[in-house]
Amino acid sequence: MAKKTTPPSIKETAFECPHCEAFTTQYWFRMYAQELKGENLLPFIPDIEYLKRVQGAKEVAEEAKRVLVNWCENMNTGLVCFEKRDDTYPGFDVHNLYISKCYNCKKIAVWVHDNMVFPHEKQGVQPSQDLPKEIVKDFEEARSIVGLSARGAAALLRLCIQKLCMFLGEKGKNIDDDIASLVSKGLNPLVQQSLDIVRVIGNEAVHPGVIDLNDDRDTANQLFGLVNSIADQMISHPKAVKELYEKLPPEKRKAIEKRNGKS
Repeated sequence: MAKKTTPPSIKETAFECPHCEAFTTQYWFRMYAQELKGENLLPFIPDIEYLKRVQGAKEVAEEAKRVLVNWCENMNTGLVCFEKRDDTYPGFDVHNLYISKCYNCKKIAVWVHDNMVFPHEKQGVQPSQDLPKEIVKDFEEARSIVGLSARGAAALLRLCIQKLCMFLGEKGKNIDDDIASLVSKGLNPLVQQSLDIVRVIGNEAVHPGVIDLNDDRDTANQLFGLVNSIADQMISHPKAVKELYEKLPPEKRKAIEKRNGKS
């Protein structure tokens, strides 16, 4: 089943971390600014050559070198990070720019007004735990871009459906044919309709028609739930039934199989 989520929000002190996805406490920070002056008129980002020079500098004390190397390595991750300072108070307050820090992974999210701008917020429900890993990857990519491109997310979810059909034993070359094959094998009509909804909207996202996802992001978000419901019906439910069936006494299973005409 899909997990319930508590999405990141500037109105909360605990939510699902956009980095580690743990539901935990988030610490909030306001921002201040110090103007770059003198020789430091531009931001400085250390490169690999600078790091090598620091590591080879014999005139720098080992403890100071360790701190500087650690700073270089943190900068080269490209992630926002903290460094505690004891010098003079910066000259400017920065409004509408905030940082939240995760208690669990210690990583930072950046907010402008009430929008998280880093990392890109994942929207939509989390994938069913029973979805194959290669489908989960596409599902999560769709979650990460739906806020920026509902059309792109819908196209990725269509790809999830194509791969899901392959996982269920179909050819995976033509989704319409795969769904028809599943219908001939007794597919539940509601599951068939769910498959076709994701298929058609995903197609329209790639080949624009009557559905304009740019004006209807809620529709794109609803597709995540449909993919999960398909996985629940086609993977999770049969898996649960099989596990319970295998717990029946062997003689009872043998009698059932004999009744059903199996050898």
